[in-house]
Amino acid sequence: MSEPVLDISNLAVTFDTPDGEVKAVKGISLSIAKGECLGIVGESGSGKSQTFLSAFGLTSQNARVTGSVKFEGRDVLGLKRNDLDAVRGRHVAFVFQDPLTALTPHMTVEAQMSEVLAHHFQVTGAAARERAIEWLERVRIPEAARRLRQYPHELSGGMRQRVMIAMAMMCEPELLIADEPTTALDATVQAQVLDLIDDLRRDTNAAVALITHDMGVIARMAQRVAVMRQGEVVETGPVDMIYNAPSADYTRMLLQAVPRIDGERAYALSEPSAEAPLLKVDDVRVHFPIKVEGGLFGKSKLLRAVDGVSFQLKVGETLGVVGESGCGKSTLARAVVQLLPRTAGAVTFMGRNLLPSEREAIRKSRQDLQIVFQDPLASLDPRMTLGASIAEPLLAFAPELDRNGREARVREMMRQVGLDPDLINRYPHELSGGQNQRVGVARAMILKPKLVVCDEAVSALDVSIQAQILALLTDLQRQYQTSFLFISHDLAVVREVSHNVLVLYLGRAVEYGPGEVILRDPRHPYTQALLAAAPTPDPHVARNKPRVRLVGDLPSPLDSRASLRFLKSRIIDDAEATQYRPQWLEVGPGHFVAEHDPPEASIAA
Repeated sequence: MSEPVLDISNLAVTFDTPDGEVKAVKGISLSIAKGECLGIVGESGSGKSQTFLSAFGLTSQNARVTGSVKFEGRDVLGLKRNDLDAVRGRHVAFVFQDPLTALTPHMTVEAQMSEVLAHHFQVTGAAARERAIEWLERVRIPEAARRLRQYPHELSGGMRQRVMIAMAMMCEPELLIADEPTTALDATVQAQVLDLIDDLRRDTNAAVALITHDMGVIARMAQRVAVMRQGEVVETGPVDMIYNAPSADYTRMLLQAVPRIDGERAYALSEPSAEAPLLKVDDVRVHFPIKVEGGLFGKSKLLRAVDGVSFQLKVGETLGVVGESGCGKSTLARAVVQLLPRTAGAVTFMGRNLLPSEREAIRKSRQDLQIVFQDPLASLDPRMTLGASIAEPLLAFAPELDRNGREARVREMMRQVGLDPDLINRYPHELSGGQNQRVGVARAMILKPKLVVCDEAVSALDVSIQAQILALLTDLQRQYQTSFLFISHDLAVVREVSHNVLVLYLGRAVEYGPGEVILRDPRHPYTQALLAAAPTPDPHVARNKPRVRLVGDLPSPLDSRASLRFLKSRIIDDAEATQYRPQWLEVGPGHFVAEHDPPEASIAA
């Protein structure tokens, strides 16, 4: 057997902190062969990223690193910075999670790619530009020459990540370390980036270390898997063995916690009420004027963030709202709970038409309309204790309670959401992400509202914590008959908790119906593409899953033709024209789909 590209032996990383030593990595051993993808999986804080950063000298000054790291037979752990710089970038390349922070904001794409070529190959000028264009085309970026003149903020998230991959691979490194390269991307863009990394691995025979917490991504990409927990490798082996016959309890727990589109639901959903709908949303539109030309009197165009969406929500029902970034999910939710002004349309809640002019009616409805945000730390006041944050709604809507009464209610709510009441005087920074999200849920539920909007409420959590929060929401719904508007880009998560699903594309609904029906038999090309792109935590299914790819990148929502991407036969070729609005077709009981051309006209297999 040939020598591995990377051989890590007994690597340990310890940080000296004011609170004592923190052992981030505890003597782990790993190896990656040429042309192999090793998936490193584990929850936040397991030491995944720190293992590879420390292996190549990318640690902070308070770190102590011991052990052995051999790259192509050469020990690199003790190399001086100049010697390491000759290895990093040229022979070992990194792709990080957030390309917007990894790219230099004030440099064009061409300047950043040329810098790599000048440093490692002394290639400059026209030759560097030609090489950069070649690699942008290789990572499937259209109009590569034009993209070179652009800055990172002018590119979409998927485009930026592809630029990062091009910069990493243009030196044709022997090892690519991809650290959560798709976590911040939408499902279809994630699928494109993963396909790209896999194609480049096959073309260049490079070794790939893929670091992620997503078991579905690992199943799709890796040949071997290393499972990490608290700085240690608890299990390693071929991907099929790890998924089909895991030996470690922790691995089994991770796999059981992953929500799946196929198979049985993890939680039994309560039956919604058959009475009149709690919420009616009729042709809601939210438009924003956007200045598209410079100068004080520049021309403005309308950004149709939400462009005529209608649905109903029953008592005790969860409606899952899915779609990619920019489709209008969060804008729609904020318009429904009156946090954003509507341009047009009607919202009827508990039989009351919530008109923007009726501020007092809206204020009173706040007691029954609550929201749980994506980032619990950003939505909680860091200067307030947990008890004060949870009790704050009671100050406005339960003035009859005295201090002891509020504290009793808070402690009871904390118990119901699985928080120790003794944490009542702690601050948000003293809790984990999962605990803070429980605080957000407790704060939303303290008034026993009729409707709660969950805006990507579990997307930032580890898979085991995510499973706990989903179970908590279903339990609270069963107990209080609460209705949920559940917003997520993760279709498997949506299936776990949703009775019905609404699919949005560029501000418009393209499919609506029972969650089990839509997610097993999607009819609209966009829904089909979302489902095909969703990672599946099963290597056999992931390898044989049919690929459904959207052609090209997401069009600009400022272009009136954009929303007719799936009905091109009706497009008026004028960006300013009033375009045809696709009609709803009922294809099954309660299952509605927007008109579209035959799938082959808008997607490619």
